[in-house]
Amino acid sequence: MAISTMKIEPVTLVGKAIRLEPLTEAHTPDLEYACKDPPDGRRTIWRYLLDARVYKDVGMGGMVKELLARQAGGTDLPFAIIDLKSGNAVGTTRYMEIHTADKVVEIGTWIGLGFQREGANLESKYLMLKHAFATLGAMRVQFKIDTRNFASIDAIERIKATREGIARNHILLHDGTPRSSAIYSILDTEWPAVEVHLENLMARAGS
Repeated sequence: MAISTMKIEPVTLVGKAIRLEPLTEAHTPDLEYACKDPPDGRRTIWRYLLDARVYKDVGMGGMVKELLARQAGGTDLPFAIIDLKSGNAVGTTRYMEIHTADKVVEIGTWIGLGFQREGANLESKYLMLKHAFATLGAMRVQFKIDTRNFASIDAIERIKATREGIARNHILLHDGTPRSSAIYSILDTEWPAVEVHLENLMARAGS
């Protein structure tokens, strides 16, 4: 008997505070505004992100074009994160490392500094995970996070993803330094409990 595979296609996912819609070049100005480094240069969303290798070379316009090229190649499916109050794009999230035959995807997200405390990350994870397991039929969703990115590690552990280990010095960041990544996952058998947990977190946060 043939094994069914995931069929990943662009879709719009709507939550209470955000909407995830297929990324287009029209989102570039909003994303550039939301995700650029502040003038003091002391804070940045790009320090630990692999996408900085593209962003630092060609800017947000080039970054968006790169993600759309990956979508055309079948490896990624990017979304713009739209803040429903303003209607503006405040970040992106995407399925990446897509393996349709094995029913495995990875989720990668970056959100502007000014919107990281607005619940966008939590709700975007909920919408992406729910779509992956309930609609796409994923068996496994994984996350890889720089081991020095304590805020992101705290956030992913808060949603009850399982830490599997560390891939040591497996990629280079934009400044040429090696990155070790903590690997987390959620399985389809774990999703029902994680879903309830996420819904409770969002309810307490007022999302």
